[in-house]
Amino acid sequence: MTATTATVPGAAGHPAHRDGNVLRWLGAYTTSMVGDSVYYMALAWAAARTGGAAQTGLVLAAGSVPRALLMLGGGVLADRVGPRRVVIGSDAARCLVILGLAGALLLTSPTVRLLIAVALVFGVVDALFLPAVGALPPRITTTGQLARVQGLRGLAARIANVVGAPLGGLAVAVGGPAAAFAAAGGLFAVSTALLLAVRIAPLTAPGPGLPRNTARHELADGLRHIRRHRVLGPLMIVIALSELGFVGPLNLGLILLAQQRGWGASGMGWIIAAFGTGAGVAALLLAVRGTLPRAGLTMCLTVLSGSAVIGALAYAPSVALAATAGLLIGLLVGLGGALAGALVQTAAAPEYLGRVTSVSTLFTHAVAPLSYPVVGAAVAFWGTGPVFAAGAALCGAGALTGLAFGHLRRAELPR
Repeated sequence: MTATTATVPGAAGHPAHRDGNVLRWLGAYTTSMVGDSVYYMALAWAAARTGGAAQTGLVLAAGSVPRALLMLGGGVLADRVGPRRVVIGSDAARCLVILGLAGALLLTSPTVRLLIAVALVFGVVDALFLPAVGALPPRITTTGQLARVQGLRGLAARIANVVGAPLGGLAVAVGGPAAAFAAAGGLFAVSTALLLAVRIAPLTAPGPGLPRNTARHELADGLRHIRRHRVLGPLMIVIALSELGFVGPLNLGLILLAQQRGWGASGMGWIIAAFGTGAGVAALLLAVRGTLPRAGLTMCLTVLSGSAVIGALAYAPSVALAATAGLLIGLLVGLGGALAGALVQTAAAPEYLGRVTSVSTLFTHAVAPLSYPVVGAAVAFWGTGPVFAAGAALCGAGALTGLAFGHLRRAELPR
């Protein structure tokens, strides 16, 4: 595959938050994220009303399997046919699937088999959507604005978390799961319409007469690109280890910790709110500044500091101190994650970006959630303290790995 370049459409030199093209992409991403939250709320509610706890867990975990199996293939497809086509097609498919489920629930009661089937299909489409939507930023803005776009993307995720769950709960309360699924489908429709209005820069295609590689060869080529790259290779190790150490304890582990301490749902809510506030501040900092000096070093140090707070969270004696720890974790790990995303976007060659994004997304959206059963079993056997400590050690190991590689430690974001 020959080297290619992208000439970004729109106004060069305009900051991302004043670029209409970026704002349309951001609106589509935000709307889609809110739709995801509403969908998962409706799916969990429908599963809980249809089956027991085991069936509910099975329904919620079903979507992670196709994401784990097909995410890398989604990255290959995004590079082959272009991320815009893939992201629009997959978003439209999500809209049709969820609206179809809403229509079916008007005629019949949900069954566990139906919900699992929908979760599996949704997971397949997600495996196409996530790498493609992550590969779009370098094609819609200039290189110097990519860190700011990652900050805006982080803010969008925080907004979606705040808005999506209450919206899904309201829809379920008013019209049941069918209404919530219909609301999610409507949000995906809005997201698709906004994506249709996004203009992206074309890549120079390989010269005529060059043989087109098979999908398997292109995937292997993308993995070689990561392995041989002096920044991307170690960066993927950092992302993998830090996500595995972070996701289990902070998602499932926090629920179990709140139950053990008797903090209840309200106490857990304060901790999650504090974490979201810290992550939002980190995203806002990057969105306003546009870049940070010594990005690679800053990323590693913030993740390392955040991992220490993760270990301490399990030993917080009160909700107030636990919420303070959550705030610090959100600020430190959130900033480190945003910098990692920006480094992925700027370090990867444009023609490999779909495949590179699929590898990083594989850890965050597929592999890490599959650790929930392990975390649950470990908490039942050893308690929350050792599990949080192990997660912190794994997260810190990722940061130390990054510090050990000079090219990543010295990596900078374009100004």
